[in-house]
Amino acid sequence: MIKRILVGLGGTPFTAAATQWATELGDLHQAQLTGVTIVNTKKLEKVGPVPAGAAAYAQRMRENNVQVTKEGTEKAIALFKEHCGKQAVVCRRIKYEEGDTFEAMIDEDRFNDLTIFGLRSIFEYGFVEDPDKAILKLLRHGVRPILAVAEKYRPVKTVVIALSGSMESARATRDYLQLNPWPGAEIRLVHFTHRKKPEPFLLEKAADYCQAHGFEVHTDLMDGNPKTDLLAYAHEHNADLIVMGNSSRNIIKRSLLGDTVLETIHSADIPLFLSQ
Repeated sequence: MIKRILVGLGGTPFTAAATQWATELGDLHQAQLTGVTIVNTKKLEKVGPVPAGAAAYAQRMRENNVQVTKEGTEKAIALFKEHCGKQAVVCRRIKYEEGDTFEAMIDEDRFNDLTIFGLRSIFEYGFVEDPDKAILKLLRHGVRPILAVAEKYRPVKTVVIALSGSMESARATRDYLQLNPWPGAEIRLVHFTHRKKPEPFLLEKAADYCQAHGFEVHTDLMDGNPKTDLLAYAHEHNADLIVMGNSSRNIIKRSLLGDTVLETIHSADIPLFLSQ
């Protein structure tokens, strides 16, 4: 059941898609949306070492960074309001003029069922110096599940659930099925056996669990590496969403996410449902 959705409005090209998916889900589940925008002008004002004689240029760069970001967030707010109005979705806005983006998301996520934002924008738009650690910080503090949207909106009709055999992967599957964001979507379970002993009953058990929740599923046991082959599999089956958890059993002790999750975040052109 989805009744509260948190939406990150970062002012990047991913924001429009995040807003559209969020308002669609808000309308579908009669859920309340909360939009969070953060403009950290102190961070934007830092442009690195300034060569001798370039102080005026550096100041113009700082001012431009602040102005562009503020304009982007104002457009994101307007778009969020517009979509909420069109879908008749109840929404509210929380705006942080200063602060740590991830601390704000962690704080606001506590009483929400789903968090939506352009996760790949963390890598592409320089919100933080170390994106890997920033994402791990979100997961460590319980920000999950996350719908990491792609740059372009697409209706969700086919969902691929990637099973690694880890508890985190099973938890991601359970979270998705229990929330059931897009009722009626086709579900495909896939397990890759690259460099490890196949778990012959994994797909069978997962399919049985899906059927217990009223879902009919397709299953595929693939001889391949999920790090390189998962996206290709999703494209082959015209998937609109990938559900995945971390393949590592000791994520809290690691400084980075599992290779498969991280590589997929970097490369995916379709949205990801992430839960750890």
